[in-house]
Amino acid sequence: MTNLIQRFGKFLAFFIHDMGEMVFLTIGINRWMFKKPFDGKLILEQMVKIGVESIPVAVNTAFFTGMVLALQSGYTLETKIKGVSQFIGAVVSISMLRELGPVLTAMVIAGRMGSAVAAEIGTMQVTEQVDALYTLAANPVKYLAVPRFLAFTFMLPLLTIFADLIGWAGGLFICSMKFTSSTIYIESTRSSVEAGDIMGGVIKGVFFGAIIAIVACRQGFATTNGAEGVGRATTNAVVFSFMLILISDYFLNAVLIALHI
Repeated sequence: MTNLIQRFGKFLAFFIHDMGEMVFLTIGINRWMFKKPFDGKLILEQMVKIGVESIPVAVNTAFFTGMVLALQSGYTLETKIKGVSQFIGAVVSISMLRELGPVLTAMVIAGRMGSAVAAEIGTMQVTEQVDALYTLAANPVKYLAVPRFLAFTFMLPLLTIFADLIGWAGGLFICSMKFTSSTIYIESTRSSVEAGDIMGGVIKGVFFGAIIAIVACRQGFATTNGAEGVGRATTNAVVFSFMLILISDYFLNAVLIALHI
């Protein structure tokens, strides 16, 4: 029991320390973000890597999520009350827009690109390439963190919107095959979805993108002990991103509900 408490205490201290370092990194990113010169080419390269190259993974995840959601909700509704499956469109669309779309897309991108960013910067750290930037009078935060931060915060909302559409299409496919007509599914969506539902998912996408970028860059800059350290940083980046996405999701929901969004 004592050993378990000690391990939990060490993890808690490590987590709090990393949270503090991420706050300082966030301040540094915001300080350097608006200082010239702006490297538009580097930002575009990161946007392609994070956004365009992640489309197949996001599409696959969203489409099958929409299919499963429609299948499960359809059978559940029909089992409880006959004829209620006409509301599957509302269930799928609101669930995807407000919750599943932004959260699952963020987790997929955290696993795919958050780990890649942490490994890339971590490798530069252990091979002293980050120190070389200082000798060239180039700030590593501006050169490495800022482009990735901007790319994540801009592309993740776009990927979220795209995932919402694909997930909705997956639900439409299952619904038209097993429960009701596509016309009823579309009409149910039109009558239930409001602008606030779409806006809420986009806002979440911005925050989740910022979280992934900050966690990945922080773990990369903190990498030590060679290849072993790079592997540890990659794992920590994914785990911390997942934790903070789920924690922040609750508070974002609370704020959006309070603002009637």
